[in-house]
Amino acid sequence: MARKKKYAMFIDTLKCVGCSACVYACKSENQVPEGFCRDWVVQKTEGTFPHLSQLIRSERCQHCENAPCVTNCPTGASYYPGDGTVQVDRNLCTGCKACIAACPYDARYIHPVGFADKCTFCQHRLKEGLQPACVTACPTETLKLVDLMENSSTIEDLVNGRQIVKDKVHAGTKPKLFWLV
Repeated sequence: MARKKKYAMFIDTLKCVGCSACVYACKSENQVPEGFCRDWVVQKTEGTFPHLSQLIRSERCQHCENAPCVTNCPTGASYYPGDGTVQVDRNLCTGCKACIAACPYDARYIHPVGFADKCTFCQHRLKEGLQPACVTACPTETLKLVDLMENSSTIEDLVNGRQIVKDKVHAGTKPKLFWLV
């Protein structure tokens, strides 16, 4: 029997340079149509000149444990496959946009063909033992996909005393995208 997995992504905001290699790798790997994206880079500048700080972070679907896109999907197209991710069955999706309205992270779009699309952590690559395209393309090794069911020493090495930030925790979604700040 295969060991159960629970994927999460750690993103080191001190390493990210905002190059968007993750975005372009994803678009290429997943044939994302022009004008759409499954992941994106956000830059936030805070403070008053000359005392400014900038945060650069790669964002995508949070692959929530309590995903409102799954509970609000009327056809069951949005689902948990059992590996800690949230996926969309294109054959069941009617393009009704209920999942888009329910997602507090704005992580989905309607593909021109008519189905909801989003980051999948490149599940097709994971099944082959490969990392997601965004992870392999990142020149600064900012992105790390981790199996939370594995030895916690990998996570301890990544965190190494740094603060972990999760987005919109007040929504109760239990996101599995973690930014190291």
